[in-house]
Amino acid sequence: MMNRGKFISVAVGTTIAVGATSYLLSDKRNLVRADIKPIDDNNATLKPDEKEILFLASLAPSGHNTQPWFVQYLEPYHWIIGNDKSKWLPAVDPTQRETILSIGAFIQNLDYAAGAFGYVCDWSLLATSNQDERVMEVKLIEAASKNDFDIAKIKNRRTVRSNFLSDVLKPEDLKYLVNSEPEFIYYLSATSKESQFVNQQTIEANRLQAYRDPAQQELSDWIRFSSQDAKKHRDGLTTASMEIEGISGWVVRNFYDKNNVMKNDFREVGIDKVKQQVSESAGWILITSKDNLVATLLETGRRMQRLFLKVREKNIAIHPMTQILEEPSTKQKLNQSIGISENIQFILRVGYLNNYPPPVSLRRPVDWFVRQ
Repeated sequence: MMNRGKFISVAVGTTIAVGATSYLLSDKRNLVRADIKPIDDNNATLKPDEKEILFLASLAPSGHNTQPWFVQYLEPYHWIIGNDKSKWLPAVDPTQRETILSIGAFIQNLDYAAGAFGYVCDWSLLATSNQDERVMEVKLIEAASKNDFDIAKIKNRRTVRSNFLSDVLKPEDLKYLVNSEPEFIYYLSATSKESQFVNQQTIEANRLQAYRDPAQQELSDWIRFSSQDAKKHRDGLTTASMEIEGISGWVVRNFYDKNNVMKNDFREVGIDKVKQQVSESAGWILITSKDNLVATLLETGRRMQRLFLKVREKNIAIHPMTQILEEPSTKQKLNQSIGISENIQFILRVGYLNNYPPPVSLRRPVDWFVRQ
């Protein structure tokens, strides 16, 4: 899902000679979320707490950071959560399964944020298929008191891709993460044969996807190579969110474009990065569902987000890697090979970190996704 793909580590083998003036005018550092200042807002429709609740909701993860939601504003505290077709990923998510899961994560954030501001959400399901534009109606009703959820957990959530430790998850940490939902959440320890199988199949699925041109082209469409492009769109994959740092990041921001993504050396670097990633982790967490109905997928997206908002306090990172589910030849053998009969909806690489980095992925301003 939510943010997968070829997270590229560019190896610079030759020296790029540029003049001092050219360097000073170049795109010198990774653009991160903290660099984006709020835009001037002359729209008085949204009340301050409505805007803050919706911004917190938008910090949910999504594949390639497409942010595939919109909000139709009906009246104060009464909205429809929508499915933005312009943000679909047809090459890797042709049935919009992952889109609905992402909207479920958005809904979970919204529910938590509304409670923290003293509201209870009254939800009504509208969608009957993954392609329906109107997904969920919500009314925010004033509650007797605020909930005790710490919204800093939403603000600080981050997908991490590098520097995982290989220590398996501690039983007490796993129990905390799974909590009351063990029938839907499975942990495959890095030492297990099932985990090794997922490692191998993740590499294979990435190889298949890297050389499937429509998928690779789709990836290129969502990479924001320059900081200027990132500021313009406020979505997609930046060098910061792909964790391309230092001179490698500078080279990508200043010298790469969509054409580079389609070249074989770019594809191979992406596959090599995946090999490195799967070699260092505590294993995998899989999240399942009993069926693929819209309501079930939304709840599964909410379940994933509840898990995602717990991991930082345990210094555990999560990296969604869903390519196995996106390539038919790898998906068809997954369940039987790891002994799970339910529908697998999320494949999450997990691991402890020594140092937890701040969030860097960009988000569109609320006014950009609210429709009157």
